Amino acid sequence: MSTDPTARLAEFLTVGDVRQNLPGVPIRDAATMLVIDRTKAVPHVLMGRRHHGHKFMPGKFVFPGGRVEIADRRMNVGTPLDPRVEARLMKEVRRPSPQKSRGFALAAIREVFEETGLALGAPGTATARAPSEPWAKFVATGILPDLARVHFIARAVTPPGRPRRFDTRFFAVDAEAIAARIEGVVGPDTELVELVWLPVADTAELDMPGITMAVLEELKLRTAGGFTHDLPVPYYRMQRGKRVREFLE
Repeated sequence: MSTDPTARLAEFLTVGDVRQNLPGVPIRDAATMLVIDRTKAVPHVLMGRRHHGHKFMPGKFVFPGGRVEIADRRMNVGTPLDPRVEARLMKEVRRPSPQKSRGFALAAIREVFEETGLALGAPGTATARAPSEPWAKFVATGILPDLARVHFIARAVTPPGRPRRFDTRFFAVDAEAIAARIEGVVGPDTELVELVWLPVADTAELDMPGITMAVLEELKLRTAGGFTHDLPVPYYRMQRGKRVREFLE
């Protein structure tokens, strides 16, 4: 594999790439969270292995994540998104708004809680309003989402011809944002059957989708660049039949 970062990213996107003739598949908004532990000499990232019985990416190692729900926009937060994150989330979006931007980040936090039992945030108030049942369970932990800690590190649209297509926003947060933990969420019959903390450098041997491999490479580049909100956000999509990696400045 090439040692040039840009070339490696292009190679990753072809891993397991099997196009099917499935026109008209709707593109759904999705959000994913990378939880990283940077207290060690080499950063570690939290990954989960999907149940082998799932039709979508069975047995693959992925980051916690899923579809964005309308209710996510209405969840109370402890702190708002960094203005630079909010601005980039509103780019290349139909009917952009601050509420929609924060809904993307909140969806990623909710999915982490649902799939791993980890509540990302800070102690909140017992009177926090929950816009949905999943958020009610989150609020019951006494935690409110702390959006100021959330980094926007990549965006990717599933290419045409796939059975499911998503416009996914990839976020990252330091592991120190884990404020509460619910036990028993991960098991042999759940969506993620195991969770592992792995050195970012050792993840290449896992069975992962190509975009997951590319985003891990982006995480390495971002960490080496200081892991600040000033860094541009890569945007993967198809244009005129070719994969492109642009930037949301």
